[in-house]
Order: sequence, then structure tokens, then C-alpha cells
Amino acid sequence: MSDPQRTSLYDAHVAAGAKIVDFAGWEMPVEYAGVRAEHLAVRSRCGLFDVSHMGQIEVMGPGARDFLQTTLTNDITRIGPGQAQYTLLPEDDGGVIDDLLAYALPDRFLLVVNASNIDACWARLGALAPDGVGLVNRSPEVGMLALQGPAWATALTPVSSPEPFSLAYMEATEAHVGGVPCLVARTGYTGAPGVEIMCDAARAPVIWDALMGVSGGPDPCGLAARDTLRLEMGYPLYGNELSRDRSPIPAGLTWACDLAHGGFPGAGRMRREVEEGTPDRLVGIVLTEKGIPRGGCPVLAGGRRVGTVTSGTLSPSLGVGVALAYVAPEHAHVGAPLSIDVRGKEKAAEVTRLPMVDSSPRKEHHT
Repeated sequence: MSDPQRTSLYDAHVAAGAKIVDFAGWEMPVEYAGVRAEHLAVRSRCGLFDVSHMGQIEVMGPGARDFLQTTLTNDITRIGPGQAQYTLLPEDDGGVIDDLLAYALPDRFLLVVNASNIDACWARLGALAPDGVGLVNRSPEVGMLALQGPAWATALTPVSSPEPFSLAYMEATEAHVGGVPCLVARTGYTGAPGVEIMCDAARAPVIWDALMGVSGGPDPCGLAARDTLRLEMGYPLYGNELSRDRSPIPAGLTWACDLAHGGFPGAGRMRREVEEGTPDRLVGIVLTEKGIPRGGCPVLAGGRRVGTVTSGTLSPSLGVGVALAYVAPEHAHVGAPLSIDVRGKEKAAEVTRLPMVDSSPRKEHHT
């Protein structure tokens, strides 16, 4: 086993009193002041996350767009320079290797992938790339910060040039933050308005210090709050809601799959699943009595198991236990009465709408 890696912000996290944990082979801050305080800071004001463990893979060459159109699930012809798109990298049978963001830049595409899947994505893209398409793994060179929350622009304005907040959701532009050249994108994984900032990894601490030094600026936030924030929004997490064992369809990601035109791997299976249905579907669940569901908890209906929790927590926004779970289709409608076995005790619950809270960074949502 290799030693965990550290981002260039590790010392800043330690100095700020962060609790450090091993995450996907990285020593990362899981929390600072506490998950609830950090979560609510993002929902009400803004927080700053180090997400430099994420991977960045560049795709370039005259055939890059055509290659991605037949390799990723979404219709990448819909985005042009300065735009981003949520998409997935499928296995030959339609299972999910990773979900990711694809950025169209003036001279190349940038794929931001999950930290745990960098090697898998690199291998898959390399195996499929034709002559004339170049791939570069920039992951070790890129630092990435996520400034998330409704006050993100107030925090960014004093330290950025030109001011990037005219960006629409899922758009990106080159800018300087704290004097450091960056790619600033109106993206994020919290369900709150905000930006993600990519730069030379060695200079990420300059940006962190600049943003943290703004009067009324962000709170430092760890990965635990990032997880509770995304769960309230119903955003899937690879390894929990997404895996090679399922296609994106039961996860409710049909909108990210160009099934009308897509020639990508697994498209045939996905079309069949849309037409015929799937054995289970991903839903949001809210407990109607005290309890905290966790991944792996059985979901019951009338005393019979009908599904499994994939992610669960105590929602800081709602003050109740919430979960994402795969359940049988007949129990997947909003309001369906269920219960969750939490440590041997059945806790009453019901299927809820997604997102569970309304703090969307758009009212236009995904591209």
C-alpha cells in the first residue's frame, strides 16, 4: 500500500484545525468546525472546499469531439467553448466507470473525474482513443477549490479579475484569483450556487489564503459537509449510487444519456431499460421518526425488504434523517410509505422529491 497523498493545501488545513482522514488515497480534511456548521454555512452564505484530489484529463486533437461523442453518454455537440456538461463514462455493457464533468475549452476538452477513478478513466480513454486524439493526465499538476454558497460572488469579487460572476450555470472562463491564473467554472457538487476554481496545484494556497482573507468570506469546509450537501440534492456518488454493476438509467440519469443519437458503449442496454423498466430505481427517502439511516440499511414495505439505502445521513437543513436508496419500482413514487431498518429497529419513512431542499445553483439545472 502506498502512503496517502497530500494536496498543496494540506498545511493550510492542519493550521485551520481540520480533522484529516484518508479519502481515496489522499489525506483530506473531513471537517473543521463541524459538519452541521459547515453545511449550513454553504446553504446560507458560502464555504470553501479543497477538491484538489479530483482528476483532470485533457482530450485534444481534431477528432476529440467525435471521440467523446462516441465514448461518453451525453451529447457533447451541445456545448461549445466555455461551457460544461455532466456526463458519464460507460463500460461496454453500460455499467458506469465514472460520472464526470466535461469542459469544452477553445483548444481542447477537459474532463474532471472522481479521485478514486482517475486510473480507471485514464485506462478506458486510452484504450478507446483513435489516432489523432491526444490524452494528457493533468491530475498531479492541477489544484482545485470549490467556493460554494449564495454569497460566492461577494467572496470572489475582491480577489478576482476580470470579475467572472456574469457566468451562467455550467459556464467557465479564464480569470485571475489572488493574482493566480485560473479556470473559473460555475459548477459544483453541493446544490448551492458557486464556482470551482482550477489552477497550478503549487499556487492553490495563494488562492485559498486570498479567499479566506476576504471580510465576510467563506468558512473552510470538509468532505463530510460536501457529502451531506450533495445527498440533500440527490446527487449520486460513485461507489454508492453509481457503479459498474448498474447503468445510469435506474439512477435517474436518463437526461445525461443521448439515447436518441448516441453511439456510445452500452447505449442499447440503456434504451431497453428506458422502454422496459429496471428492477429498482433510485429515490430520495425522508424518515418520519427519529433515526439516522446509513448505507446498507434495508428498506422495507409492509415488513418485506424492497430496497437498500446507498447513502444516508441526518440532514442539517431539514433536521431529519434522509437517504438515497434503490427500491422496487412500485415503491418509487413520491409519498410511498416505507420504513428503514436502522440497527435492527424499523424507522418510518416515505419517498420524497429530489432535490430535498431548494438551493439550486440554477433554476436551469443540468445541461
